[in-house]
Amino acid sequence: MRKNQSSLTAAGIAIARAVESEKPPEERICYDPYAKQFTPTWMYRLFGFFIRSGYAEWRGPGVNGFLVARERYIDDVLQAYLDGGVQQLVILGAGYDSRPYRFDLAGRVKTFEVDHPLTQADKTGKVRKIFGRLPEHVTYVPVDFNAQDLAARMLSFNYDPTLTSLFIWQGVTMYLYPAGVDGTLAFVAQHSAAGSAIVFDYIYQAVLDERQKQNEVSNMRRYRFMTGEGLTFGIPEGTAAAFLQARGFRQVKDVGMEDLRAAYFKGKNSVRKVAGGYGIATGRV
Repeated sequence: MRKNQSSLTAAGIAIARAVESEKPPEERICYDPYAKQFTPTWMYRLFGFFIRSGYAEWRGPGVNGFLVARERYIDDVLQAYLDGGVQQLVILGAGYDSRPYRFDLAGRVKTFEVDHPLTQADKTGKVRKIFGRLPEHVTYVPVDFNAQDLAARMLSFNYDPTLTSLFIWQGVTMYLYPAGVDGTLAFVAQHSAAGSAIVFDYIYQAVLDERQKQNEVSNMRRYRFMTGEGLTFGIPEGTAAAFLQARGFRQVKDVGMEDLRAAYFKGKNSVRKVAGGYGIATGRV
């Protein structure tokens, strides 16, 4: 991200959710009634048009499919942990994530949104505009994952390491350096109760190295001068379980393109493409 702006990538992902949410219930993969309100009107109209017209699909086949499936999959993970009695939710690199507002968390789950100060300042301004105030059940923690100690920041904002927690880390790892990824995973493994878990998405190392071609990755690199967000971290396909186990996690589940297609792309959506080159992993402490 550029030093003096909030995340353009986060805004773009919110637009993808907003456009998907406008579809009839039987056609949409994910649903986010607040996504549109987190994006500038001009940006929503421009990029929303790109998605609806098919231009975005032409430029990056299946990328939009992966984005909406990722949203739905992590929603399903969150709901499963809520049903299981999770006590604390931490959204790392929250961007314009609206889960703290569209899930029933108030009074049930201690909730933290962790993000870069600039993006978070923009986000909280929009939350105030939507709801009239900042919800009392959400604690906002400003942090730069590449430069600050996550444990120190979280503990200073009353994060409770004795509670069973779910960490959502969506759309973040590929923009961090390996030390930042390892530091975050170490915090989760060492500062959360047994039974806690993390769910995160990642890019395959072969795509990051351009041994496996992915149009959207090429586009992201081409427009890095605008976003300030470069791709710096990947995990080799098929090795996420070993990667997480080596860092103290167990019961690892790793899903990819075919898993997401089988789970969500049925009926009218069976013809939609889902981009490969990405995975979503879940591991328990």
